[in-house]
Amino acid sequence: MEKSALVDSLRIRYLEEGTGRPVIFLHGASLGSSADVYDETLPAFARAGFRAIAYDQPGFGLSDRPKDCTVSYRTGFILKFMDALGIDRASLVGHSQAGGMVVRVALERPQRVNSVVVVASGSLLPPVPDQAGRTVTAEGQEGGNSPPTLDDTRKLLEGNLFNKSLITPAVLEKRHRMSTGKNFESFIERSKAREPQRDTVPLWQRLKEVSVPLFLLYGTHDRGAAAKRCALLKEKEPDLRTDLIENAGHLLMWDARETFNRKVLDFLTA
Repeated sequence: MEKSALVDSLRIRYLEEGTGRPVIFLHGASLGSSADVYDETLPAFARAGFRAIAYDQPGFGLSDRPKDCTVSYRTGFILKFMDALGIDRASLVGHSQAGGMVVRVALERPQRVNSVVVVASGSLLPPVPDQAGRTVTAEGQEGGNSPPTLDDTRKLLEGNLFNKSLITPAVLEKRHRMSTGKNFESFIERSKAREPQRDTVPLWQRLKEVSVPLFLLYGTHDRGAAAKRCALLKEKEPDLRTDLIENAGHLLMWDARETFNRKVLDFLTA
């Protein structure tokens, strides 16, 4: 069900299904991202007895544009959104750039977090040298400096999916619509935004400090040598719970919907 809430003076659109323990799903930062990336995920979690919620982050989807376009603002916004909905504690699922956001919330405010699921977040994997000796650390918000054409949107989706047949006309039209107008303007502002001083230690090196249950999930065909880097993380931090899903790219909740749902639900109900 589509709803809206006023959070930090911004009108925020969100999707909600079910009742029970809340699970909040956060989309990534690629141009055109929105809560709709989870529209076929939420019902499965509702059937399993959860209150499943996904919202358009400020500057994305149908939510208002914020004055502050930094990742730091959107990270702090998670708790503001929870407060607006009267949610004291929740499990957080963060895709791509949002993986780092939910980990940071768990590090700084663990009393508000039941558990954390990181999905395809390149910034939470250690870098590995490529064949030229450079390091690979994929993450971020893909896009150009001018509004995308329909073909641009298709190419972006193709780069994020293993199963290209999932790019139906309806999916393409919605993604493109969410990539233009105020959302493209917000994308440009995010690319210019200056983040406040970050930790000197990479966030992936702090994963062992997360005090709530943590699960990291990646696709074998994700960009940026994700499979190799996931194996390296497991080697460096064997106690972390990590998993790879076969034949899945960056949007692994689309590429392997049933497997994704089962693995995350198993984790949340353990």
